[in-house]
Amino acid sequence: MSPTLNALVAIALWASLASFGTALSHVPPFLLTGLALLVGSVLSWPSVLRDRQAWAIPARTLALGVYGLFGFHFLLFIALRHAPPVEANLVNYLWPLLMVVLAPLLLPGLSLRPMHVVAALLGFAGAAIAILGARGGDASTVGAGVSYWGFAPALGSAFIWASYSLWTKRVPAFPTTAIGLFGLISGVLSLACHVLLEPSAALSLRDGLLIVLCGLGPLGAAFFFWDMALKRGDARQLGILSYITPLASTALLMLVTGRPLSWSIALAAALIIAAAVMGSRIRA
Repeated sequence: MSPTLNALVAIALWASLASFGTALSHVPPFLLTGLALLVGSVLSWPSVLRDRQAWAIPARTLALGVYGLFGFHFLLFIALRHAPPVEANLVNYLWPLLMVVLAPLLLPGLSLRPMHVVAALLGFAGAAIAILGARGGDASTVGAGVSYWGFAPALGSAFIWASYSLWTKRVPAFPTTAIGLFGLISGVLSLACHVLLEPSAALSLRDGLLIVLCGLGPLGAAFFFWDMALKRGDARQLGILSYITPLASTALLMLVTGRPLSWSIALAAALIIAAAVMGSRIRA
């Protein structure tokens, strides 16, 4: 498949994450993430069984993978605990914008054109409207009892995913099956965080089924498709295209919860589609 199609599949899978998170909101986040990442790593096991060298990657590459998958989720969950969730999620969705503006700094041979910046900002505006519109335009207020420092890890998580996505082009080429190893180790670290930071929890059969589906989709296959897109695509254009994620996620949540389509989602769709089209037409 083309890099754009690979990216769109990853984005479609990530769009379901919020719906899974809503259905599993009673499950401690590190437990949910750890189990789902372990399930996601299973997708690469057949390749590893056929070729034991599929996971034979340099330590630097492995460290980058764990930095991306574990570091992103660790800081995001810290942010969601210490800042209003809607605003923290909005700050976290700066990662597509950071991918666009950091690409010339982290990848040699790339330049940042003014239209890249315009498209990225247009996409971020659409993402903001989509997320805030899901709350009927009434975002949670930052007031007494809420720590402003909670936005720092949200920004940190955005930087980690953007830089991870770009730096995968700087390390020696590695097979996409190595993503399974990244997920396996990140899952083990997430479960360690659960043991240290969260209360124990009993899971029902329904919980287990949803966690498996989450692991096979947004916390599993999505990472493989995203890696294939990064290996062959333009990081700046993929970053702009990624703004579809909050829009699709919000729309799916509205469908699942039975909320009607609002003007804010329609406006967000127009802005995000315009940004994606604009980004795809910019020449390197």
